[in-house]
Amino acid sequence: MKKFCFFLLITVVIITSCKTKNQNAGEVGTSSKIANVSVPYKHPEPSIPLSQEQQSWLSKANRHEKNGWIYLHIEGNPEERGFQHGYFLSKEIKESIRILSEVWKYQTAMKWSWFVDRAHDILTPKTDPENLAEIDGMVEGMKAAGDTTTRDEMVSLNGYMELLWYWWPLVKDSIGVNAPDPVKQSCSSFIATGSMTVDGGIVLGHNTMNYFYYPVCNIILDILPEKGHRILMQTNPGFIHSGTDFFITDAGIVGSETTIGGFFPFDTKGVPEFSRMRSATQYASSIDEWCDIMKKGNNGGYANAWLIGDVNTNEIARLELGLKYVGFEKKKDGYFVGSNVAEDLRILRFETKMTEKTNIKGSSIARRVRWKQLMDENAGKIDINNAQLFEADHFDSYLNQDKPGSRTLCDHSALDPLLEGYYLYEPFEPVGTLDGKVVDSKMAKQMSFVARWGAACGTPFDAKKFLEQHPQYDWMNGLLKDRPTQPWTVFKAGEKE
Repeated sequence: MKKFCFFLLITVVIITSCKTKNQNAGEVGTSSKIANVSVPYKHPEPSIPLSQEQQSWLSKANRHEKNGWIYLHIEGNPEERGFQHGYFLSKEIKESIRILSEVWKYQTAMKWSWFVDRAHDILTPKTDPENLAEIDGMVEGMKAAGDTTTRDEMVSLNGYMELLWYWWPLVKDSIGVNAPDPVKQSCSSFIATGSMTVDGGIVLGHNTMNYFYYPVCNIILDILPEKGHRILMQTNPGFIHSGTDFFITDAGIVGSETTIGGFFPFDTKGVPEFSRMRSATQYASSIDEWCDIMKKGNNGGYANAWLIGDVNTNEIARLELGLKYVGFEKKKDGYFVGSNVAEDLRILRFETKMTEKTNIKGSSIARRVRWKQLMDENAGKIDINNAQLFEADHFDSYLNQDKPGSRTLCDHSALDPLLEGYYLYEPFEPVGTLDGKVVDSKMAKQMSFVARWGAACGTPFDAKKFLEQHPQYDWMNGLLKDRPTQPWTVFKAGEKE
């Protein structure tokens, strides 16, 4: 998922909600702690008179808010569902563009318009026509709601990770920009089946680790397309794909991903990852079909290790999608884990800048070790409750103790002075786990999953206090936002307010 798809709090903020590996499952994982409190949503007043057709489109959509999440149902042909998306998420899309344009300017010293022009040259021509039609619908929906944008700016938004993380490092030196390579999103994810789980079905868990200025990826998007499969996924405002990459479809496909750490190749002539991901998720009816669509025209952008499952067969797979090299495994008994380190040695040695797989001072390796410990310790016991605990885990494999930080599955880099070993971030960098999501075969067959907005462990983040304690990040003032503690929440395709 691949991935946009890092991190947390300051030491002065009391960690009241964090859970450790030894906690009672009832504190996080039981249904008694799963809340479903909806907040009424007031639709925006149209800035221009809506046609009868547009009014009909909007009548089919549904937006409501629940425990920090925004749920949006859209349906119909590409233009219809894009219009619904753009209209009902107009303000959130504009805010995402504002944040990313400020980050782009800070990291590159280049104008946002220059970035949009590059998306026009590199990404727009290769984007699937149906996906472009949906994006065009978003542009029109935003216009009706009183906000303006363009097709190329919306393509830029969808392809932000591909261009900033993969294309930009290849060209910045020739432009004369003196800047470090941008740090990529990380995630902690697992998928298990067969003898590993309580009922023999699939259990999938994922959390997103990124900067706290990352645009709010708190959208639960329910897509009922005119053609293809229904999709329920976490995403960002204005995305046609997931970006954070957690999804289920009515074909019985479930999936997540973790970004391949240190990956660097990029092909400007390839098909954008965001377009391939959306097409695969909408049209694939099996694991193999999904992977085939992802591989066709691969540009190397947002290179991920995808964890995919088919709840009809309880088969699981891992697709490590490099540019030149591809790693693929399938099984009906066992597990796969993801922590941002390539398992395929060809990808690791030829297509990443990572040099080792054993130094547990680093986050990816330490989390990889911890994942395997949890899988071994919980073989035959993995279910929705334990999946929630795994994603909230604070055990540091290097220190051999429970200590929230940059090496834990539930990332808390913002708490970490990074006195132990190396890492990709600076001391107390405002990075951490942004969410938690879990699903099993039973829920997936009902087009449903459980999600928690904010840290998977429940630790809140106070932006004002953080900046007071760490003034070196004052450029992020106005970009960082509070992330209060929220409960685990059930979402289902087709739900109403």
